[in-house]
Amino acid sequence: MGDEGSSSGCGITRDLQKLKQQAMAYYQENDVPRRLEELLNSTFYLQPADVYGHLANYFSKLAKPPSICKIVGKTILDGLGLPTLQVEISCTIQNFPKYICSVVIPAHFEVPENALPEVVDAEEAKRQLAVTTAVQWVNESMTEQLWGLIPFNQAEVDSRLRIFFENKVQEDKERRELERSPEEPVLVPSPLMPQPPPPPAPKKKGQKQGRRDTLVEKPVLPAEPPEPILHGSMAIGAVSLAVIKASAHLTSTPLYMSITSLKHGQEQPSNFSMPLLMGSVLSCGKSSPGKLNLMKEVMCIPHPGLTAKQGIELLLEIQKQINRMMEMLPTPKPETKKGHDASKRNQQPITGKMSHLGCLTINYDTIEQPLLLIQGVCSSLGLELGTNLHLAINCAAHELMDYSKGKYEVMVGAHKNMAEMMELYVDLINKYPFIIALIDPFRKEDSEQWDSIYTALASRCYIIAGAASRSISKVLEHRNTSTPKSHGLIISHTNQTTMSDLVEISHLLDSQKQLAIFGSTEAESSDDSLVDLAVGLGARFIKLGGLSRGERVTKYNRLLTIEEELIQSGTWGFSEEHNFSSFQEDAEKTLESTAMMAEETLGPLESIFPTEV
Repeated sequence: MGDEGSSSGCGITRDLQKLKQQAMAYYQENDVPRRLEELLNSTFYLQPADVYGHLANYFSKLAKPPSICKIVGKTILDGLGLPTLQVEISCTIQNFPKYICSVVIPAHFEVPENALPEVVDAEEAKRQLAVTTAVQWVNESMTEQLWGLIPFNQAEVDSRLRIFFENKVQEDKERRELERSPEEPVLVPSPLMPQPPPPPAPKKKGQKQGRRDTLVEKPVLPAEPPEPILHGSMAIGAVSLAVIKASAHLTSTPLYMSITSLKHGQEQPSNFSMPLLMGSVLSCGKSSPGKLNLMKEVMCIPHPGLTAKQGIELLLEIQKQINRMMEMLPTPKPETKKGHDASKRNQQPITGKMSHLGCLTINYDTIEQPLLLIQGVCSSLGLELGTNLHLAINCAAHELMDYSKGKYEVMVGAHKNMAEMMELYVDLINKYPFIIALIDPFRKEDSEQWDSIYTALASRCYIIAGAASRSISKVLEHRNTSTPKSHGLIISHTNQTTMSDLVEISHLLDSQKQLAIFGSTEAESSDDSLVDLAVGLGARFIKLGGLSRGERVTKYNRLLTIEEELIQSGTWGFSEEHNFSSFQEDAEKTLESTAMMAEETLGPLESIFPTEV
């Protein structure tokens, strides 16, 4: 009995000691002496009844939820050293302002490469003006617009931001009208004369008159003017993101969970599936030093059955192997006096530079070369394309159009009309059925071609609209995600896109059975919120560029962190929609038929699909 009483007494002592420590921590953390001094100073000249009322009001405010009290905008540099917008948000918590978090939103501008100096200067000036105006919007107006709002009320925040933006659009319209001189005549556009069709290509010697020669090609539609983007609009998207991130911080909730709650409300999914990776490994586009223009990005998609960690490790191995193979290539031989080298055909390509997309830019002259390189890499690693790994091609067709000829310049000096482009893509998928996604195979103006390629290849690969899609605000305005005809859209969080807009377009894509692909912009920052958006909104794919450059690697690291959290909490799951079974069956049939034809006519399959470069 004595021992029990002694142990009981020790337990009470420990509990008291713990309570004392907790009280001391609270006392220090909440700065009680300073608060009492403030109260005494503020109530010194009040009557007793007034003192009690003042104290009651003071302590009642301590029970109020946090509210927005300050929003600050700053100009910082992104991963390429270009200006972009950072937003900091502070909230009033228990009567005292406290800094909560910051976010960075990327600029929507493309990165001009191999452009004329005046073009680069003009683009940089536009970017600077857009960022400077956004900083002014934030610092001059945002605190006033959102002061006192509870950050958990995202709908109200986004509603106020939307009204603010609409007012800015109206102000800009009125300013432009005032700047127009009253004496300036209003020009009435004359009716456009139809453009004459391009002259027929000269018939090669011995070429027979075919059916295609009898068809009159339709004139190429001119490029649509870019959608107007109001300078300063970055402030809207950045502040909206900052508010939901602050809400997550205040509740100690991961950002992707707060975004999921915004989309699903009380009916949250029991499991989360990670978006499938689209990792860029090569760049052979318009800005590459070789002749090939068609492949702005060659992307690897690890098998859907792999975790994000396994997929990233696989992409790293492929990237390392490509780097090793490029380092082992011989130096190009100088040309002979005649300007030709007898061994030039067998000469290996040389590397260019590390692209701003985080992957190697390689000097290639044919469409097959980058694909054969990846085949060789996979063979050396014991991987099978079409099973362990699939490919996606960002064609970036809007960069290829030569308007003087009305054709796409897929390689330097090699132009193709619309019909020839269709044949090129169909032949490409026939020969390389492990390519399961084509991004921007045509310009957005070529709606008929989008319909045609979707009809021809929709059962064999994804047709995805990136730069060819309309802005999120335009898509939401028309409630149509199928213009141009595609399987889905690449969504980037820029400009005036709020969290509510992202939730709305996510619901719209789901309702129309379309894919959501969250993609990074040309110039990224180290902010990793894009990954939380993709996970929280249930995106099918995430396109982050290559596994190089800190601003891109930080997003891959965020993927790893989120997946680890989901596994530990038991909420990690696999979506049955995340598979390519139908594409894979078609690919196997195509490979079998191609192998049979090759053996009958050309010999072994290696003659068509070599495994070494």
